[in-house]
Order: sequence, then structure tokens, then C-alpha cells
Amino acid sequence: MSRRPPQRRRSTRRPTRGRRQQQDGTQLLVGTVAALAAFSLVIAVINWLIAHWWVLLVAFLLVLLGGWSWWQQRTRRTRWQQTKARALRYGLAQLDALAHRQFEHAIRDLMYRDGCTDAVQVGGQGDLGADVKATDPFGRRWVIQCKHRRNGSQGAAVGTPELQVLNGTGRPVHKADVVVMVTNGRITQPGRAFARQQRLHLVDRQVLAQWAAGSRPLWELLGAVPPPRRPTARS
Repeated sequence: MSRRPPQRRRSTRRPTRGRRQQQDGTQLLVGTVAALAAFSLVIAVINWLIAHWWVLLVAFLLVLLGGWSWWQQRTRRTRWQQTKARALRYGLAQLDALAHRQFEHAIRDLMYRDGCTDAVQVGGQGDLGADVKATDPFGRRWVIQCKHRRNGSQGAAVGTPELQVLNGTGRPVHKADVVVMVTNGRITQPGRAFARQQRLHLVDRQVLAQWAAGSRPLWELLGAVPPPRRPTARS
């Protein structure tokens, strides 16, 4: 019997060094050509701009004019917002007619009127006792909880339990300097005693009426407000 010739194994050898060098050389050549093309394009653009310098001048003037127009519009809008804020007034009847979320927005707007430019309404599910946050011009951080009563002074009075919730989060969680409860209704006597003990500030219906319908900032209507954090022209 004759033996079959052994089958040749397929070659699994990697490309030779010469082939790798050829591939590297091709990649280098392609990269060099691309770089030269990009450089040539940049040179061509620069030469064109030098020859047409007036295009750069016109573009610069257009950018300058656009920036000036944007700045003017921004300045007018800011002044209008400040003027509108300074003129903001609410009567108790208006506040009583608001929904709870609208009441929070009204308190935020009053804080903005007083100079708290970062005043924000944050009330909602999971607000941890804060409905409005703001920083006054003296650097003090305010946390305000709002309790709106549709029936005003005839509605349920704000008592110690609500104030305990605010006291538990106002400073420890929200890092407030001034912690305030605002209501268009009443506050119970035990609640007032608890607020005095815990250095909480109360804005009941009478204080709210004075604040919302007047022009004095809230910190001028409250007693024992912490001192300013930073010196200002008003301090």
C-alpha cells in the first residue's frame, strides 16, 4: 500500500516585518499628505483674508453691533424687572384668593422685590419644609415655609406640629440663617411660644398684610434677625 503524501498545514504566520513596514509607511504618507493639505488650506484662507481685509472689518463690526444690541436689551429687561418688582403690591384679599402654589410664588416675588435676586420657589413633594429659598442683600440665607388658608383668619391655625417640621429642617438641612413661617391665617399661642424658643420667625396675617402692601423689606418687619453675613451699603 502506498502512503498518502502528508497534508500541508495552513500557514498562521503573522505578516513579515517588511509588510508591516510597508503598511506603516503607507499610513505615514497618507497622514503627511492630509497634514499638507490642511496646512495649504489654512494658508489659502489666510491669504484670501489678507487680500480681502475688509471682510474681517465688516465681521468685527457686525459682532460688535450684535453684542452691543444684546447688552442693551439685557440692561433694559433687567431695569424693567427691577422697576416691576419695586412696584409689586398685594392686598390680603388677593392673597386669600390664590391657590397654595400661587401663594408660594407670591412670597417668592415679594422676596425678590426686597432685593433677594436669587429667590426661588422650591415647594412641592419632598421639599423638606422649604417652600421658598432666598439670599438677602446682606448675605443671609432665608428658608420660608408657606401655609395658605383659603378662608384667611377663619381657616385652621398654624400650630406647633407644623413649626416642629420647619425647625427640624430649616437650619440642619437647608443651612438657613433665617427660618420663617408665613401664613395668611392665624398661629396658635403654643406655636408662638415654640417659635420664640427655637428662634423661628413668624409672619402671620397682620405682618403679611404690612409686608405685601408696603415697600419695607421683610427683615425690617421682623425682630431679632441675625446680623449681616457681609457688609453692604445698607448695613
